[in-house]
Amino acid sequence: MRAIVQRVTKASVTVGEEQVSSIGRGLCVLLGISVEDTQRDAEYIVRKILNLRLFEDENGRAWSKSVMERDFEVLCVSQFTLQCILKGNKPDFHSAMPAELAQPFYSSILENMRSAYKPEHIKDGKFGACMQVHIQNDGPVTIELTSPSGPMDPKQLSKLEKQQQRKEKTRSKGPSESGREKSAPRSRQDPNASSGAEGDVSSEREP
Repeated sequence: MRAIVQRVTKASVTVGEEQVSSIGRGLCVLLGISVEDTQRDAEYIVRKILNLRLFEDENGRAWSKSVMERDFEVLCVSQFTLQCILKGNKPDFHSAMPAELAQPFYSSILENMRSAYKPEHIKDGKFGACMQVHIQNDGPVTIELTSPSGPMDPKQLSKLEKQQQRKEKTRSKGPSESGREKSAPRSRQDPNASSGAEGDVSSEREP
């Protein structure tokens, strides 16, 4: 599960000509649900959203208070495009949970958030609709969250695979082969010119 959390001075959602939701100061959260997500992912995201210390305290000290501690509002908007995987320049959304499963799951996330905080402070867009989301970012401050049990980012996975392949190649050479490669230039020397090799005592003793 992925969430883009933005600290805002105000935010609203409009569908067509109708404003369906709005908040004052608080957080606007864009939430993308993966086909692999479970209740564990939802609990992690809800906990982080409500407890991120993105606001100043009463004395103006930054990064000291959460949205709950400041009694601010939260506007959540479902956004399946956060589960995009690029194939060349074309976005692919097969990692996103299908709408018929995502809608009740998303609703349960909102209910969990309302149970953990003040229900009247948790606002929502309109699931599945073409929405205009108006965000007045404060700072700007934007935090990206990914649940730990969610799928690994494809770029990161590819990077780890390449690192592993390099390690395996290094192991397959072994010390004897790498030693032969280092000594290869010497074997091309004139066999009669033995005095140089015999005199190079320090290099022969190096590990």
